[in-house]
Amino acid sequence: MSVAGGAPEGSLQRLRALLADRRGLLAELLSSEDALGEGAAGEPCAAAVLAAGGPRAEGRREEYELLLEAIYEGYLVHYGEPRLLAPAEADLGLLAGDQLYAIGLARLVAIGDTGAVSELADTISLSALAQAGDAAELAEAVWRAGGRAVGWGSTPQHRRAKELARAGSPEALAAMRTCAEDAAAAS
Repeated sequence: MSVAGGAPEGSLQRLRALLADRRGLLAELLSSEDALGEGAAGEPCAAAVLAAGGPRAEGRREEYELLLEAIYEGYLVHYGEPRLLAPAEADLGLLAGDQLYAIGLARLVAIGDTGAVSELADTISLSALAQAGDAAELAEAVWRAGGRAVGWGSTPQHRRAKELARAGSPEALAAMRTCAEDAAAAS
């Protein structure tokens, strides 16, 4: 896909277009394109880049980027600063975040990648657990490691890192970061 002038469209631009085309709540909550800030529209989240760069996404890299962006935007609506949406009320933000999770996961199910669905379900729940424990760094590491698992498949180290995060171990952050770095070294 490309924007006017032939330049490739970034994953956030594709997500914006998808949400605008769907109409309804998500389209109504889209912030103006000017509100995105310089460069934001072309920079995918780290988890999306990791997932799309892995061998499991071969031949469908743009789709993996798009669906990860949708899920990550849902997470940001719930816990951070969304890049595309501007919900005026917290309740609408929660509904919008849940819809974004559903859009991304449904696209992944349509691909038939049930292993990645499981990894992203873990990523969503573990990042929520980290946010509840006021551990934002751990939440971001969970997203990066989750993107790695989607693109490359899970490893025993990643499964162990998830166990550590569930248990609230102080070792979880380093373990999650190592899992994400392993993917960066492999690419």
